[in-house]
Order: sequence, then C-alpha cells, then structure tokens
Amino acid sequence: MHTGLLTCSPETSLREAAERMATRQCSSILVLENGRAIGIWTERDSLKLDLNKPGCLDVPMHQVMSQPVHSLHLSTPVSNAERWFRTQECRHLVVVDDQGHPVGMVSQTDMALKQGLEPYLGLRRVEDAMNMTPLILPGRMSLVEAASALLHHRQDAAVVTCSGAQLGIITERDMVRIIARHHGHTPVSELASKPLLTVSPEDSLLHARDVMINNRVRHLAVLDDNNVVGLLGFREIINGAELRHLREIQQLLKERDQALHTSRLNLQLAERVIEASLESIVITDADNRIVFVNPSFTHTTGFSAEEAIGRTPAILSSGRHDAAFYRGMWQTIGEKGYWRGEIWNRRKNGQLYLELLTITAIHDDNGKITHFAALFTDITHIRENEDKIRRLAYYDPLTGLPNRRLLEDRLELAISHANRSKQHLAVIFLDLDHFKQVNDTLGHAAGDELLLDVSRRIRHRLREDDTLARLGGDEFIVLLPELNEPEEASRIAQRLIETVAKPFRIGNHEFRIGCSLGISLYPDDAGSAEQLIHHADAAMYQAKQEGRNDYRLFSREMNHQQHKLLAMETALRNAVETGEGLAVFYQPQVNRTDRTLAGAEALARWHHPAFGHVSPAEFIPLAERAGLIVPLGMSLLHNVAAQQRHWLDQGLLPVPVSVNLSTQQFWQHNLLVQFRHLLMEHRLPAGLIGIELTENVLLDKPVQAIPLLDGLRELGFTIAIDDFGTGYSSLSYLQDLPIDTLKIDRSFIQRLGESRSSNAILAAVTGLARELEYKIVAEGVETEAQMQALAPYPVDLIQGFLTGRPVPAETFAREWLDSIKQSG
Repeated sequence: MHTGLLTCSPETSLREAAERMATRQCSSILVLENGRAIGIWTERDSLKLDLNKPGCLDVPMHQVMSQPVHSLHLSTPVSNAERWFRTQECRHLVVVDDQGHPVGMVSQTDMALKQGLEPYLGLRRVEDAMNMTPLILPGRMSLVEAASALLHHRQDAAVVTCSGAQLGIITERDMVRIIARHHGHTPVSELASKPLLTVSPEDSLLHARDVMINNRVRHLAVLDDNNVVGLLGFREIINGAELRHLREIQQLLKERDQALHTSRLNLQLAERVIEASLESIVITDADNRIVFVNPSFTHTTGFSAEEAIGRTPAILSSGRHDAAFYRGMWQTIGEKGYWRGEIWNRRKNGQLYLELLTITAIHDDNGKITHFAALFTDITHIRENEDKIRRLAYYDPLTGLPNRRLLEDRLELAISHANRSKQHLAVIFLDLDHFKQVNDTLGHAAGDELLLDVSRRIRHRLREDDTLARLGGDEFIVLLPELNEPEEASRIAQRLIETVAKPFRIGNHEFRIGCSLGISLYPDDAGSAEQLIHHADAAMYQAKQEGRNDYRLFSREMNHQQHKLLAMETALRNAVETGEGLAVFYQPQVNRTDRTLAGAEALARWHHPAFGHVSPAEFIPLAERAGLIVPLGMSLLHNVAAQQRHWLDQGLLPVPVSVNLSTQQFWQHNLLVQFRHLLMEHRLPAGLIGIELTENVLLDKPVQAIPLLDGLRELGFTIAIDDFGTGYSSLSYLQDLPIDTLKIDRSFIQRLGESRSSNAILAAVTGLARELEYKIVAEGVETEAQMQALAPYPVDLIQGFLTGRPVPAETFAREWLDSIKQSG
C-alpha cells in the first residue's frame, strides 16, 4: 500500500485538489475531517465533471467527493482485498489502523505491481488478459466528448488517432491533469500522450508489466499487423490474476470432486470384484476373528457369512496338519508379512479339499497389525487332473501298466542298483503271435479285452519287484531286477510262454495265441536301458523268425544281423525311391507238348554295391516289414508295362507276362483305378499282363475278393493262384473265384516219384483244375526226369530251370521273342 497519503479538507476546491493530484501523480485524494476519511475523489470521478459549465472546478471537495470510503484493516489478507475490488467494483481501498485512522491506500495498480505475480505473468500472454474491445477516439473529438465517451464505455483509457496516422492515448490520470489546465473544447489529439507504447498479443504479461513500470505508464496498446486489437492496463492484469485464482479454485474443486467420484467408483468396483471373485476371501481382525467373507467362501466351504463371522478360521481345520505346521505359517507371516502355500481344509459337510491359500497381514499408519486378509482357491480338481495327466504320461491308458517312459526310468534305477550290488538284471521283450488275426476277426474291442487278459496273466506269474510295461499294440516289456543267475530269466520266460498259451475266452469265442520272447541281460549284453530294450527286441524278432511261441537270448550275432537288416532296409528304401539297382527278370513259361513260348513270369531282382546280389527271399520279406512292398510292387508293374510297350514299338510279338501281387497291394482301396491308369499310361492292349496271387491273399476275405477279381478280368488281366497246395487250401472257394490258372508249387514237383502221397495229391489237384477248366502250370521243373514224371497229369505249361532260367529283358527278347518275330 501507499503510506504517503494525499489528503485535503472538505473545503478544498476541486481545482486545487486536481492540481495536487497531477503534481503528485496520484490516482486519488482522500478528504479528511478530524483525522477520519469522509470521502474520496479519484481519477474516475474527473470523467463526471461538466467541463462546459463555468466554475465547475471551483466547487469545494465535499460537493463532488465519493462516499462512503471503502476501507480495510491493516491485518486483512491480500486475497480479501482482491475479493473486495471485485465485489464492490472499486479501485481504491483505504487502509486503517485499530482506531480507524487512515494509514495508507491500496489500488488495483498496487496489486499488479507488488503482489508477486511474476510466475503467473510469465506463463500468460497478453492476448489472454487484454481488453479486446478497446475504445478508439478520433483526434478531433473535444476533451468534454472524450471524457463522456470514457465514462459511457466504462473505460479508463482510450486510443486517440492523431494526424499522420500517429496514435496516442488518453487516460483518466491525463484527465485529472488536463482539466485543471485546459478548457473542454480542446481536441484530444493535442492532449493525448505520444508516442503510443505497444506490445504484441504473443508477448508475456510479465514483459508488458515491465514495459509499463519502466516507462511509468499504466496502459499499453496491443498491435497485430499495425492494427490496434486490444488495450492492456493494470486493471486487466488484476482481473486476469483474479480469474487465475478463480480458475485455480475451480480446478481444485473439480479435482476434489473427481477424486471423490473416482474413490467412490473404486470402492464400488472393489466391492463388486470381491462379491464376484471366484477366489474365496476372508478378513479377520487382529485376534483372528472373522469379520468378513465373500460369497465364494460360502460356495467353497458351505459356511454362510452369519455362521462364519465372529468365529476363527479353525472351523475349517482338516486335522491333517500338526501344530508345527501352523506355527511355521504364523512365523512366516510375522517375518515377511504374508504366507502362501497349499493346505488341506474341511467343508461344512465334512468333505476334505485342497486349497491354495495366501494370508497377508494388514497394518495401520503406525505399523500395527489390524487385520489379516486370506484369499484361497479350491485346487482339489486341479490336483486330481494333474495326477491324471501324470498317470497318462507314465501309464498305458488301456491296461494301466507302466509305459515306455516309466519303464526306462525304472530300468535306469535298476541298472544303477545292479551295478552297486554286482547283480544281474534281465529285460524280456514279449510280442503276441497272431494278435492281428484276433483284431481282424473279432474286432478291436475283443483285441483290447485280450490285451487286458494277457497283462493280468503275466502279472500273476512275475515276482513282486518285477515290472511289466506295455510299449503299444501287442508288445510288452518285462523288467527282472536282482537276478542271482542269468538262468532265472530263461525260467521266467518259459513260464510266460506257458501262461499265454492257455486258452482265452472272449465273449462266446475261445481261442489260443502264442507269444515270442527275446531276452537281454545286464551287464552281459548292454550297459544302458536303451540298448537292453533294443537287444531284447532283436532277440524277440529272432524267435519269431525261427518258429514263434518261443524265446531267444540275445547274442552278438543277432546284433550284427539287426544292424545289417537296418542298413539293408535303408538301402532298399533308397532303391525303391530312385529305381537304382532294381531290375526285372523274365522266366519263360512253355507249352509242355512242344516247349514253345506261351508266357513269362516277371521276377524282381536287386543288386546293391555293398550287399551284392540280394535274394528275393531276403528283400521281399524285408520290403513287407518296412512298408515298402506296395511301392515296390507298383514299380515292378510299371517296369513290365513299359517293357511290353517297348517290345510292341520294336515290332516284336510279346507274350503275356504275369506279375505277383502282395496282400497289401491287392487290398488297396483304389486297386482297379491304378490298373486302369497303368494300361492307359503305357497304351497296352488287353491280355499282355497277368496277376498272380497266393492262396493266403484270398482265403481271409474270399467274398470281398470276388468283385476285385472280376474288375481285373474286365480290364483284360488274367488271374492265377500261385503256390497252390502249400497253404490252408479250401477247395470250396475255387468254384466261386473268377480265376484262370493254377500254379502247382515246386515242392510237389520235387517229390514226384518219391512217394505215393505226392503223386496222389498232384493227380487230385490237376484233375480238379481240369474239371474247373483252369489252365495248369507246373513250377520248378528242373530235370528231364521230372518232365517225364508229369506225363500222366493234365499239365499245360512248364516253368523251371529245365526250360529257361530268369533272364534280363534284353536276353529274354533275343532268345525268345526274336524267334517269334522271325517265325511270324
């Protein structure tokens, strides 16, 4: 505030008071009487004078002063002064002491200059606070008119346009100075202060205030592109400060309301989450008395909120945990502030359940525990599912026996124990004989029942510490730990063969099966679980090859044979894919009477760089075991068809060539489609390719075979039964199957003349074939004696070393087909 007050008496003339104000550059003068303020006259009041009236300045102050005088006590906060200026619409306040005597004056200008608004002014721009509708007066306007315009528009300053586009300004303070020295008709252009000080709208308010202070002015014009767009004075700055405080208060109130609203929403949300939570929630006081439970708690435990509140969580105790468990739990809570773990509890109905529990201590501001919060989830089903998954991972789902994974774990432990105790152990690989026939005949459900019966029988014949595992299908593994002597394994294997050989009864069916076993010993045969199982498998395979329903002990020769078979299988697979090393040989079939060529049989041959010439007796069974027999057979067919096409293109007269079909190849779902495409691809006429099938291919499903055979015959393929008489021959099927030829097996030819039974069988077979109008081929004729021995029988064709060995296609064409061409 200003402490040097400008005062006068009530009788002081207005002219003298105005002169004193102009001299002191004060915006007001206080009228005192007996030391008390009775009125005030301000620059604003000067605008109310009628300057056209003679003697208007000679009146005493008590006639023109404003009253009452607004005052504030010395101790009033500045914020109250700001509020007073705003509510009372005044610009001057008298500051009084405790006795009510004036001690100073505060104006709006003082608030702008001395309140410490620098941070605020530095952040605000001129355009944010300026008067955007400034009063602009023409310079020719008289002083009286200018005062009237300022008063009418409630402005404390106006921009004046002077000659030469120059601008000036006239303010209330100028009016106080002017009215004492100039008459009312003076043009304001002569009285305006020049030059006009200006700022830009983009300037800060702090900069504008500093310009006003440094130039001792109270107004600045705001120019934008040389146009007056606003007027800025201390009043606008103060109003801006007041607006700032209002906005700050409004923002604080808004933030408070938002915080309260957010807090209320969060509280509602928390309540809803707790109510809807699938986790059970319990809150107890510091004495462990329950004060709150959520609905999930009731759902899990069966206790309602009314039944639980006021009691301790001991109502859920299962009795499975001792006092030491709970002491450790509370000790952890005391040290860490929480405990998390699994615990067994009991529902209201007495049922046990496993829960995953978290207990947290809740402290007040002083660190004192006020409550405990417990969250738990019933994980009984999760644990049960984990046990199921673990069982599926380690046990066979059908028999409940350990699977390969668990077997290998147990075998590793058994090997470690055997190594420490210097004992033997054995691994027995057991495979059922003819299990596939049971599945195919009685169905998979009967096959599963058979596997269960087998597993039960075997378990009953084993020792308590022995392990029976199922690898899959009809393969089982028996682990025999702690053997005192290796011979024990052989005795146990024999017992297993005997128990499996006993009759089985599934439903109304009674039948027998056998089993083949292979045995490997630790440490004699191998030192690892994988090698022991592998070697036992090799020994089992040897048992199957040598007659089935028996056991074999592993030997190093078996291992060598297994490695050779594996290498040979890989080589054969490569040969089938690339065709390298595979060839087709042709063996002639001749008429018995004149030994002229009537046909040929195509025979597969394989030569490998490492294995040399591999016999069909070796690689054909190998192809069947490796799943290669179908692609090998189709390769043979295409090779024969391509050779026939080549002979036709050369002008040769080819003869029918028969090709053997395996069981897998014959029962393909698209067999007829493949054979139709074969003829179309190689442009072959009908009758140049024949099909040979063994009895076993047809005996299992003779009814289903008939449509396939009819389809092949319609395409022009002849059908022959190969090796007739060596299988489980059934004469009844011959009259139903559409076949053309019977090939008598070489074993009957070899024994001709040696026994009456061989001759009788040959007579019966050939007689039957003749009655059924089948062509008859005698296989394996190697000597003239055998040829002569066939004379009494109605045999049409001869095939064997006597009449011609299997030869490559070029040799066959040169020795046989060329002669036909020449004779033709």
